[in-house]
Amino acid sequence: MDALHEKKKHLEDYLRSLGSVAVAFSSGVDSTFLLKTAHDVLGSRALAVTARSCSFPARELNEAKAFCESEGIEQIIVDSEELDIEGFRQNPKNRCYLCKHELFSKIRAIAAERGIACIAEGSNVDDEGDYRPGLIAVAELEVKSPLREAGLTKAEIRELSKELGLSTWNKQSFACLSSRFVYGETISEEKLSMVDRAEQRLLDLGFHQVRVRVHGDLARIEIDRAEFAKMSASDTVDQIARYLHELGFLYVTLDLDGYKTGSMNRTLDGGRQDR
Repeated sequence: MDALHEKKKHLEDYLRSLGSVAVAFSSGVDSTFLLKTAHDVLGSRALAVTARSCSFPARELNEAKAFCESEGIEQIIVDSEELDIEGFRQNPKNRCYLCKHELFSKIRAIAAERGIACIAEGSNVDDEGDYRPGLIAVAELEVKSPLREAGLTKAEIRELSKELGLSTWNKQSFACLSSRFVYGETISEEKLSMVDRAEQRLLDLGFHQVRVRVHGDLARIEIDRAEFAKMSASDTVDQIARYLHELGFLYVTLDLDGYKTGSMNRTLDGGRQDR
């Protein structure tokens, strides 16, 4: 634990050295911890910037607003519609780069207008082991990654979040809804809405970590293996299948590998394996 607190102190010292910061805030585990720490250290010199788009569920946006209100953190909500970015709808392998470059460019403009020295985002050291083209945009636009700078893992961020009393300490991992589509499959507002509603139904049924991956007309459900027994209840299976069919999916499957971060990266050249 002493080593963990040393990392937290390093994070605080690093944020203090930045002077002022605009944090890209999504209400997820990492960005919530980063924003809380930045605000504790920098006070009003820490600004939250949250993107609003059809790939960002309303529940996440509402949680982001509620957190900033409860903590007294100034928040700016910026419209950042990924589907308007040239080439994004075609879901290329660098989709995340296109999105992050557009978003961080907007945050950069806000920071310049407000006289804020730096932009910060919430990736952690675990993110360095997967295919993350968004980190290229982070480097190009000189966005700071304080959690990686401090050497913090996702598990350590959860532990420190728990110590701080943050409700996100055990929140499920989340990535934008566009990440649910196999590379090369066209992304549309309608399909994003189908995924959002499908995942919301699974969350409402009590599943903790969920993904509904889209392969054409097929919905591939990922949940933690520990929750397979809950899924196997006949009334639950029937309810989920019926609802997803109503949304427009012809086929509904459960992935027996269980939930995997970035599982769509298996389709990349070379058959990249998940973390």
